[in-house]
Amino acid sequence: MASQTGQIVQESLNALMQDELFLPELQGLTRKQMFTSLTAILSTPNHIHKSFLRISLEDGRVVRIPAFRVQHNDTLGPYKGGIRFHESVNEDEVTNLAVLMTLKNALHEVPFGGGKGGVILNPRDFTEKELHLICKKYVQYFSDVLGPDKDIPAPDVGTGEREMDWMMAEYKSIRPGTPYRGSFTGKSVVNGGSLGRREATGKGVYFSFRYLLHDFVHEHSRWLAGSKNVFAQTALAYRDQPLTLAIQGFGNVGSVTANEAYHCTQLNNKVVAVSDRNVTVFNPEGLDIPALIDFVSKSAGDLPVSEEELTKAGVKASILDREEVLTLDVDVLFLAALEDQIHDRNKDQIKANIIVEGANAPITGEADRYLNEKGVMIIPDILANAGGVIVSYLEWLQGRETQFYSENEVYHLLSEKMKGTMNTILPQFFGDPYSLRQNCYIQAVLKLSTILYRQGKLY
Repeated sequence: MASQTGQIVQESLNALMQDELFLPELQGLTRKQMFTSLTAILSTPNHIHKSFLRISLEDGRVVRIPAFRVQHNDTLGPYKGGIRFHESVNEDEVTNLAVLMTLKNALHEVPFGGGKGGVILNPRDFTEKELHLICKKYVQYFSDVLGPDKDIPAPDVGTGEREMDWMMAEYKSIRPGTPYRGSFTGKSVVNGGSLGRREATGKGVYFSFRYLLHDFVHEHSRWLAGSKNVFAQTALAYRDQPLTLAIQGFGNVGSVTANEAYHCTQLNNKVVAVSDRNVTVFNPEGLDIPALIDFVSKSAGDLPVSEEELTKAGVKASILDREEVLTLDVDVLFLAALEDQIHDRNKDQIKANIIVEGANAPITGEADRYLNEKGVMIIPDILANAGGVIVSYLEWLQGRETQFYSENEVYHLLSEKMKGTMNTILPQFFGDPYSLRQNCYIQAVLKLSTILYRQGKLY
């Protein structure tokens, strides 16, 4: 297991072991043995599947592309997790993300386990026909371990509904006569996908931020005012203040988050910066997010990179280096790109007082500890970006029941699920010395530990 996740899981187990109210029937040596078992189970995946996909390119060459499917834990239900197409994919990264999915599902009471997939490639280097073949080969190579009641992939970085449609079609071809609609989620609506699935993660990311700073703080302001917790004071200080937001990443998650912020009437916030793989677009007076989304939809997914393109987009802004989005003097920074964006080399340059993790593991362990000690409030990935898997669960249910929710019903169910989680976690967070991330991990590990014990899997 990657060091950051592994360390936080171990710290959570240590906290639970010392909590006499948790599984009080376990005492002495028996308690120590049980927690040793928990460490072994949660720190290692059940299965790591690896293969090299043999792909015939359109220019006549044959290439072998490394691919992974990691299945961490299925205590709560079938494995669940996205398939990532990116050149940085590696076994440790995929394993870490599979662990995070196990914990995320446990935290949000979603009846899935944790899995993750990855293929080492840059999708921009392949034609559509070649990508179609890669998707088919992935399903062919891993078909024995995938399925609606085994392991249910979804989109991730570099994949979307198109790839999920292709993969489900291949799964159907390989296993004729068996249920197939729930084999993949994140599909197009016409192909059995759920309304709102593409927007779900970004909406959930912004909802977690808005709910904490508006709904929860207003409802509990008197209690928070009496708390000595530094983060309670931060939340109260920002409650009714104008807020400046910067968003790293302008794909499915970042653009939807930005759009939610732009149209939000409950918080007085404005998005002053967004970035992608090329540039940061910045305007201290606030950006025209709908205009940028429209431009990106017509320009192969990229933000404007020049004054000429800004004029074409009808957007008033400056073009900055893509990394500058991280160090701008803003109140809130949303991280919706890739892992390890804030690290030892730039952690002391971060000026935002609130960080929201839309991506998975965008802050390294050392940087996370530094920022927490500095008083930066971090809404972690395990809490903030669960919208995708929650709506994936709704899509999976709809496929089994062959009935479908309206878009408004999907968003209502999503917000209610996330609200329930936050109402469990936030009172603990504002009342004790643990970080919000640690509180989430403790709650997730508590859920998993209890079920593993009740199922007799710790002997």
